[in-house]
Amino acid sequence: MADAIYDFGMVGLGTMGRNLLLNIADHGFAAIGFDKDASKAALLESSASPGTTVNGVSFLAEMVSGLKTPRKLMMLVPAGPIVDAVINDLLPLLGPGDIIIDGGNSHFSDTLKRINYLQDKKIHFMGMGVSGGEQGARTGPSIMPGGDMEAWTQLKPILQAIAAKING
Repeated sequence: MADAIYDFGMVGLGTMGRNLLLNIADHGFAAIGFDKDASKAALLESSASPGTTVNGVSFLAEMVSGLKTPRKLMMLVPAGPIVDAVINDLLPLLGPGDIIIDGGNSHFSDTLKRINYLQDKKIHFMGMGVSGGEQGARTGPSIMPGGDMEAWTQLKPILQAIAAKING
C-alpha cells in the first residue's frame, strides 16, 4: 500500500466489525479492515455502499500502513488472551500517538492494565462498549467509549457521526 489514505481501521471482520466499519464508511470516512480470513475481507468490500472508500485486507501490516497518523483502529475480537495477542502483533507496527480501541467487552480491570501497559509506549488505548447488534452497528449503535481526552478528541468526529441519534 503506497499511501496512507484510510481514516479508521478494524481488526476483526465478523458481523459486528464489518457492519461498524461499513457504518464508518457510510459517514464519509475511508475505512480499512483486517481479518485473517480473506473471505471476510472480501465480504467487507462487497457489502460496501457505492461511492464509499472501503478496503479489506488479510495482512495486518497492510492495514496499519494504510492508516493516516495518528492511526485510529479498533479491535472487535473476543475478550481475553486474543486481545493481548492482537496488541502484541500491532505494537511493532504502531507509533507514538496512535490509538487502539477494544470493542470486545473486556473486563474493565483488563482494560486498565492495557491502558497502563500501552501508556509507557505512548500508544492510547480505549475500551468501548458497542450495543445494538448487527443492525445497530450498521445504522447507528449505542457506543460507550472510555479513555483519555487526547484519544477522545481524535476519535470524536468518527464516533459521533456513526452513533445512534435519539431526539437530537
